[in-house]
Amino acid sequence: MTEGTTSAAPAAATWKLDPDFVVGLIGMGDMGKMYAHRLSAAGWRIMACDREEKYDDLVKEFSSNNNVQILRNGHLVSRASNYIIYSVEAAAIGRVVAQYGPSTRLGAIVGGQTSCKDPEIKAFEEHLPADVDIVSCHSLHGPNVDTRNQPLVLIKHRASDESFAKVENLFRCLNSKHVYLTAKEHDRITADTQAVTHAAFLSMGKAWHATNSFPWEGARYVGGIENVKINLMLRIYAQKWHVYAGLAILNPEAHKQIGQFAKSTTELYYLMLEGKLDELRERVYKAKEKVFGRDEEPKWAGEPLLRPEVLDQFTLGRTADNGNGNGDGNGGVRGPSLPNNHLSLLAMVDCWSALGIVPYDHMICSTPLFRLWLGVAEHLFRTPGLLDESLRVGVEDRTFSRDDLQFTIAACGWAECVSLRQFDTWRERFAVTQKFFEPRFKGAVEIGNAMIKAVLASSKD
Repeated sequence: MTEGTTSAAPAAATWKLDPDFVVGLIGMGDMGKMYAHRLSAAGWRIMACDREEKYDDLVKEFSSNNNVQILRNGHLVSRASNYIIYSVEAAAIGRVVAQYGPSTRLGAIVGGQTSCKDPEIKAFEEHLPADVDIVSCHSLHGPNVDTRNQPLVLIKHRASDESFAKVENLFRCLNSKHVYLTAKEHDRITADTQAVTHAAFLSMGKAWHATNSFPWEGARYVGGIENVKINLMLRIYAQKWHVYAGLAILNPEAHKQIGQFAKSTTELYYLMLEGKLDELRERVYKAKEKVFGRDEEPKWAGEPLLRPEVLDQFTLGRTADNGNGNGDGNGGVRGPSLPNNHLSLLAMVDCWSALGIVPYDHMICSTPLFRLWLGVAEHLFRTPGLLDESLRVGVEDRTFSRDDLQFTIAACGWAECVSLRQFDTWRERFAVTQKFFEPRFKGAVEIGNAMIKAVLASSKD
């Protein structure tokens, strides 16, 4: 392994349990608990903590797991563990490492599971003793996704080969694909693949909230592409706000991506409003060539990333064609899908083009959500006639104009939050829309999980 390269370790690589190697987890949120459950199930000894007011509840939750010991604070975890993983909010990493870092065991290894490595590495360098090795990590998926064959980034920032080998051995029980990056490379790639993708779905939610609509209850958002938009939007708003805020605001690489996405959205929407079909088509087709390649030399594979018939299964409403889902919310059955200009997808590809991003270059460390979003973008741009129809609809059909206006306003709002580094504003914007959709989360998250599982399975065939 050479530091700074992007490569994957075999998912089924062998590993050896070391009974004397203790893993410390500081932070027992969703990802911290995921690591505790997965690593302890493989036989590793875990010592973990969260804020002291959560101590009793965590002791009760893990009382039947003999491999997990809950301690009262990070000082105790740091003194007793061989590899300490900080699994806390990116915005809090500096404060938490400053508090517990000086207590780190002599010769231990320390890493972090935050989604933004710039503040994490700075905190480690400032607050950890010089005798401590630093090997960070990042599982590029959510806590409820199967870790097998998912990318796991490993960052050998300041460590001996022996220490790095110990961390690799530990994580092999997850059967993830190991991706080796520097902290800077990690932040650039996550900005390219996650930050802008999240901005798109966050903007969709704000737009539908602003129009006081649940999109699956009407006749306008029907079909495979719409299923991805709706289910993944709900999936994001069902999570904790800080996951997305930290990745966007604290990652210096993410600011220009999110800003460009807002710019692309605004300029494409203006072209649609002004009826400039030829100019719109020229711009979008130039973006298509830069991102997806020329027709005679495409960058996409022979087979599409997504199969439309798979996506069609996962709707929250019921269509007249197949009757899948849970109804349209009014006891009726929705009809066939309406033509859509797909502004969000056009803006995403235009953004990638403007920034020189080729998304296929990052597939080795892409999240399930990114693969789905790239898959539907690819479907729009490679399906004969579909792209031209979306451009025509954008100029000639006003069915989606109100939603598109609110989407554009939302994209600019999120970009402004990021540029001003406004965590409080981000949280408030997120929370009010989260509350609007909250009654629908349960069914949506279940359908979203099933959709991701089905898509990942179909992509292996």
